[in-house]
Amino acid sequence: MDIIISNSGGVPIYEQITRQMKGLILRGDLREGEALPSMRLLAKDLRISVITTKRAYEELEREGFLTTVPGKGCFVAARDLELVREETLRRVEEHLSQAVDLAKGGGVTLEELEQTLTILYGDE
Repeated sequence: MDIIISNSGGVPIYEQITRQMKGLILRGDLREGEALPSMRLLAKDLRISVITTKRAYEELEREGFLTTVPGKGCFVAARDLELVREETLRRVEEHLSQAVDLAKGGGVTLEELEQTLTILYGDE
């Protein structure tokens, strides 16, 4: 599992881990029932505090992406991926709506906005 942490950009490390793990699960790179690295092992691999990985795992569990089995570890939870996808799409629409309002207020054309989105999306 490849998780990349950046100390610049202002996004908390636990949130970076959470976002990347959600992406891996939603794309199917991590499948239902698959075991995740222990909090200690992930912390060691990423060279971060165990408290940080614990917070990320707790967040993922609270959102229903992970399940913890005492004595065995953390696993990818069973989910209705279509519902997760719909929720993600709803959140994207909210952000895009804000971007459209900002663009209109600043005189950015639809074509310029589409080009910007195409460039940003292509960087993944």
